[in-house]
Amino acid sequence: MNKVTFYIASLTTLFFCSSVIAQKEIPPAGGTAKDFKLSEKKTGKLNNGLKTTLVKYGSIPKVSINLNVSTGGVHETESENGLAQLTGEMIKQGSVKMDFKTLSKKVAGMGGTVNVGVGKEDVFIAGSVLSEFAPDFIEAIADLIMNPAFPATELERIKSNLKRDLAVDMTVPQSIAQDKFRSALFKDHPYGRYFTKAETIDGFTMENVKDFYNKNFGAKRSGLYVVGEFDAAAVNAAINKAFGKWKAGPDIYTPPVQSQNIKDTLIVDRKDAPQTTLLIGLPTLLPNDKDYVAMYVTNTLLGGFFGSRITSNIRESKGYTYSPLSSILNRRGVSVWTEAADVTSEHTVDALQEIEKEIRRLQDEPPSPDELKGIQNYLTGIFVLQNSTPNGIIGQLQFLDKYGLPDSFLANFVKNIHSVTPAQVSAIAKKYMDYNKMMVVMVGDAKGIQQQIESKGPKKAF
Repeated sequence: MNKVTFYIASLTTLFFCSSVIAQKEIPPAGGTAKDFKLSEKKTGKLNNGLKTTLVKYGSIPKVSINLNVSTGGVHETESENGLAQLTGEMIKQGSVKMDFKTLSKKVAGMGGTVNVGVGKEDVFIAGSVLSEFAPDFIEAIADLIMNPAFPATELERIKSNLKRDLAVDMTVPQSIAQDKFRSALFKDHPYGRYFTKAETIDGFTMENVKDFYNKNFGAKRSGLYVVGEFDAAAVNAAINKAFGKWKAGPDIYTPPVQSQNIKDTLIVDRKDAPQTTLLIGLPTLLPNDKDYVAMYVTNTLLGGFFGSRITSNIRESKGYTYSPLSSILNRRGVSVWTEAADVTSEHTVDALQEIEKEIRRLQDEPPSPDELKGIQNYLTGIFVLQNSTPNGIIGQLQFLDKYGLPDSFLANFVKNIHSVTPAQVSAIAKKYMDYNKMMVVMVGDAKGIQQQIESKGPKKAF
């Protein structure tokens, strides 16, 4: 399986899993959050296509540096499912000059750490070091990404680790639900591949790894972000020296994906399971849509936090579940809204009906101004707080670049959150959260679920 290792606390978490105020307990009014103002941003581009973004931030003598390569599982063929993860793990073994253990010790001596991660769309090498060592860190990660050793002696060990992780993950109900949901929604597109197969991993060779690396890694797909306290002249010189000779490689590309609603109900049997894992959702707005911010607010109010309406209903009031959550997963070309919950088996259909009820209630009845205002204050406060660290700022910068958004998106975010009206929230729910068009996945005791559907559920809902 391609385990999605999201950097920067994940762009999805940053924008879609923020907190919301419970209906029943409106907190006291706080101060109004100020608009976010990004420090002066210096952008550049090397002759080979590598994009650079430098932002001076803070007075602590540390700097965060992130190299992001726009590749991953999205560039695998069906027979290569899992190859991006394997390639990333092989890169993590070190360069031809220095193995990763030695590199980690060297970076520790710089007062920092280094990490490598692989996602569906991105591979990153990132870390933070004392400001004086910024050029040395840039040189080290350039060596790692440009000259991976790919030690053949480590291949079988890493493949065994991946197979062990896969075997465990395939027993996790939440992962099973994600696999069924995404494969049904995206079908043959790489976005629809969640689990790989053990035999597929077994078949990978060092030639496969090197071929995937050579086809998909290069300067034109990469961006280097430097945020914190640093010597700009020294950093720019280090970037040019370290990355200037990197191959250009391919342009950023994502296979076209259709954004379509697929109304279906899938039941995966876990005989006698004490709870059912629910996953409900449909494609939704992209970050560059004009209604994006209003959708963000609506999602948070409906199910995006511990005190949201759905949570207050099926957790606090009914006791069907402990921690349900709605969120929006962003990909290039498509975004998906989901509500996830692990509910007691005997209340599977009850929980679904309550979720539907809350969606329809929001469509029919706008929230009160006080409820919405509390949510807006909380969300804007969280937004400003999340942008108070270099890594948080890097996350914002990457979000802008990934979805082609202007800097004004950040500058106006607080204002735009507060401009959302109760009527807009209701209209967004009505327009973009049609329960009759949602995919429903249930992982649990199939016999018990079917009995509940027949006795409780309106047939049209299943």
